[in-house]
Amino acid sequence: MPPRVSIIIPFYNCAYVDQAIVSALSQTYPDKEIIVVDDGSTRHQDRITPYLPWIHYLGKSNGGTASALNHGIRHSSGDYIAWLSSDDRFYPHKLTAQIAGLSLSQATVGFTNYEVVDEHGRVMDAPNFPTDDGNTRHFTTSSKLYAYMLQYNPINGCTIVMHKELFRRYGLFDETFKYTQDLEMWLRLAAAGVRMEFLDEKLTQYRFHPAMGSRNHQQAAEQEVAVLRARYNPVIAARIAAMETEK
Repeated sequence: MPPRVSIIIPFYNCAYVDQAIVSALSQTYPDKEIIVVDDGSTRHQDRITPYLPWIHYLGKSNGGTASALNHGIRHSSGDYIAWLSSDDRFYPHKLTAQIAGLSLSQATVGFTNYEVVDEHGRVMDAPNFPTDDGNTRHFTTSSKLYAYMLQYNPINGCTIVMHKELFRRYGLFDETFKYTQDLEMWLRLAAAGVRMEFLDEKLTQYRFHPAMGSRNHQQAAEQEVAVLRARYNPVIAARIAAMETEK
């Protein structure tokens, strides 16, 4: 039997949520559950109503993305957790490709390349991940990924598939970080030496639009990033040095 994947969709007043739900329902992967967590929304819930027979719809008071993700994870039944923001979309074969890749690599976390689309769903661009030689992606080893993470965040949260056991072992998303809860989690995993597998396929559409939180709270996010760098970078740098010594 294939492992079950729980797709968590945090929702707060987002007009694109129906598109996110359709992309989750359209996954070719056979064993999945879709959990929409309403984080105290006051509008656009009507866009969810047509899909209620096929999803789990959870309500809660407003607490931010991390709290909504954690609420969904606590109520999930999957072996793996996938995160889909309510304004983003998965390509239909996303979970199938990632679960197959994780099975082959025996990694417990996987992330992928992605496309950027505008408010109308038109493709804008894709991230320029670094390469070693013009062909090989820079994330071919854990030490190379960790080194890149000392300065940048290469992991889009909606490209992640993560084994649920990792949340039991290392904890849920840190709700004190309102805008960088994703980066905090990836740095926490890197500091612990967790292997993260990169699949260089564009399997998610990340929507860049005027109402998105990362655009409207940039200064607060930068302050959180500074705190995270001070906390985790020395630990990750020491781990990289130890890994290089062991070669």
